[in-house]
Amino acid sequence: MFDDINILSLILFLPVIGAILIAVFRITDKGLKQFAALVTGVTFLLAILMFIDFEKSDGGLQFIERYTWIDSINAEYFLGVDGLSAPLLLLTAFLGFLCVFVSWNIKDRVREHFAWLLILEFSIMGVFVAQDFLLFFIFWEIELIPMYFLISVWGTKPPLGRREYSAVKYLLYTLLGSAGLLAGILVAYFQGGTWDMTQIGSEVKDYSTLIFFLIFFCFCVKLPMFPFHTWLPDAHTDAPTAGSVMLAGVLIKMGGYGMIRLVGMFSDPAKEYAWLLILLGIIGVIYGAAATLRQTDLKRLIAYSSVSHMGYVLLGIFALQQVSVTGAALQLLSHGVVTGLLFAMVGVVYDKTHERRIPYLGGLARQMPIACVVFSIAGMASLGLPLTSGFAAEFLIFTGSYNSDVTPWMHVYTILGIVGIVLTAGYILWMIQRVFYHEPKSQFDHLPDATVMERFVIFSLVASIMWIGIRPHYFTDLIDNSLEFMAPWLGQ
Repeated sequence: MFDDINILSLILFLPVIGAILIAVFRITDKGLKQFAALVTGVTFLLAILMFIDFEKSDGGLQFIERYTWIDSINAEYFLGVDGLSAPLLLLTAFLGFLCVFVSWNIKDRVREHFAWLLILEFSIMGVFVAQDFLLFFIFWEIELIPMYFLISVWGTKPPLGRREYSAVKYLLYTLLGSAGLLAGILVAYFQGGTWDMTQIGSEVKDYSTLIFFLIFFCFCVKLPMFPFHTWLPDAHTDAPTAGSVMLAGVLIKMGGYGMIRLVGMFSDPAKEYAWLLILLGIIGVIYGAAATLRQTDLKRLIAYSSVSHMGYVLLGIFALQQVSVTGAALQLLSHGVVTGLLFAMVGVVYDKTHERRIPYLGGLARQMPIACVVFSIAGMASLGLPLTSGFAAEFLIFTGSYNSDVTPWMHVYTILGIVGIVLTAGYILWMIQRVFYHEPKSQFDHLPDATVMERFVIFSLVASIMWIGIRPHYFTDLIDNSLEFMAPWLGQ
């Protein structure tokens, strides 16, 4: 279908063109929102068409665009997607479209808000389609700018929030990780003489362990992995709802995606140090879940739950089994729609009650039955209820990791990971009970339920959760084929 069309460039640059037009043309705030919806809607439609046209049995790169960029250093404008990146590209376009509607009630500096939101979508999609390491790094860095402004300008104001502090903390942590990424890809380039991410692993002969950990450090900060996670609760808590949806839905997935690519490039360091990274992943699972139980702010609670769930991603990746890595990749997709829905629901509750603190909420099921049901579905998916996306991903991770022989303690690590699900059930059920079924408060007697626009957003995410949970093979087959092509040495 797209043989004569550079479909990836079209998908990639539509949002940034839209952002420029928003900045240049003077139209009403309502017109700006409608135009942003049009741009992200067309981008999402093109991503769907790309995904439908994707050859499911081919594990290699597809829709390749490759042109000389900086001839003196052999840098290329090299785009392509495979079964690992195509679903994440689709997820980014999907959430980018929904975030326009999540932000529909924004009244402060509307033009800037939607311009930054479109640039954020552009930069994240660039990470998933770039196959030249220098281009990959540029997209990785561009993402910092819109996220910083979304948090610092439209985030939670004092006394509930510290938006400037959280934005600076996010920026400093990510810049520190990016320094490792730049150092790693420079060493890799001088060793291998190429920026090509599909070839660089085989070209590098020396310093592979150093390169692995320099690049891995950047990815573990973004994931985030314990103990480099402390920026995430603050950023989530103080980001606007759309920022939280994008941050949880796709931005932190850049770290997990990068790790899987890195394992495919440098297998020897991955095998040698898998035991350490699995251990840190399990610590993240237990610590994140335990810390979640202590939270009294809805957004902070979901943020710490993300730390726990990203620990499962680490376990799945470094168990180094095809089944477990497939589960980790599916967890990235699942977590994107589940936490996207959770943060969207927090936004719905906050818009109606102007309150996020759990002790000050209660009995909302009576006034907001639709919000209650949808919040409960998101919670059940987060704890891995069968027929939801969370169950499919976690089942594959645990099945693969339990059968792994990468370290003698894999059975113990896997069982500890399963304990994390018990803790997840505890904090999810506790949250739902306190917010929706606790003693009703008189000030909430006349609250409205979710609006038509809010229902469109949340029902779309519910449908995605159920679709992935009922038909996970639609994505796992793609991921499997790409892993066989990218890392054929993975255990079965």
